[in-house]
Amino acid sequence: MVVATFNRPDNVRTCLEHLGRQTLTPDEIVVVDSSPHRLTADVVADFPGVRYIRNDAGPGTLATSRAIGVAETSSEIVTFVDDDAYAEPDWLENIVARYADPAVGAVGGRASNGRPGEEHEGHDAVGRLLPDGTLTGNFAADTGRDLDVDHVLGANMSVRRSALEQIGGIVDLFPGTCLREESDIMLRLGRAGYRVVYTPTALVEHVAAPYTRGRRFDVRYTFYGHRNHVVLLSHTFGMGAPILRRYYGTALRGVGGNVVEGARAVVDGERTPRQRVRSVGGKALHASATLGGLAAGTTAALRTRLGDRRPG
Repeated sequence: MVVATFNRPDNVRTCLEHLGRQTLTPDEIVVVDSSPHRLTADVVADFPGVRYIRNDAGPGTLATSRAIGVAETSSEIVTFVDDDAYAEPDWLENIVARYADPAVGAVGGRASNGRPGEEHEGHDAVGRLLPDGTLTGNFAADTGRDLDVDHVLGANMSVRRSALEQIGGIVDLFPGTCLREESDIMLRLGRAGYRVVYTPTALVEHVAAPYTRGRRFDVRYTFYGHRNHVVLLSHTFGMGAPILRRYYGTALRGVGGNVVEGARAVVDGERTPRQRVRSVGGKALHASATLGGLAAGTTAALRTRLGDRRPG
């Protein structure tokens, strides 16, 4: 079991307390920490049997932390839970049970975000890769049954070690906000013929702790979302894949939508001048972040074709 963390010692403590209450005792738990301090190490020291490991690459290297965790463990089923995801007592038991089918290469569970009604939303679109190249989430959905999906949430997921080794392991190509690093693993497993399963019975409470830099869904998030998505699709399907071209089209239409909305804000008589300026500025920033992310992702993807950068 691997817990990757950066600068969240209090969350790590709560996470480990929940892991200590599992109905199925984990074979091993490692905490991989990329923080610039020893606060998390002090927390881990309070939990006998839990190992503390450093990732000196620092922030923006979540995939590297996961790879280090895999290398430092030996179980055939490797589970990952984020430092801000608190597992229910039967979480591990329900994850492991799905691997009775040898065709299963990965299993992910449900993440409750505390938003009323979220468990009823998106039952028909959990973890899908759509024809336009975008991904659906809906990982709070309580579908009442297991589903075969294209990807799962990194905060609550697991892989079969032998399957992961078959696809070449975890590759860290996803900096910044680290978006899409878990999707890269899952899509490659699917391409290799393995089942990726979503089970709502494996539940965590996902408190979504603040980012070290910026906020969720800010301009930085937009930039890295598009940058990393281009790398994801090119790494999985190739630079010439139709699905990548369709994604470019989808993203550019989104930029056009931002431009139109900004133009409407300029002539919106119901808004104050200050509100109009803020609306136009916000749309322009996100459009620029999208274009910048697409360009940066394309450059990174072209370089990736020369050889994957794998954590050492």
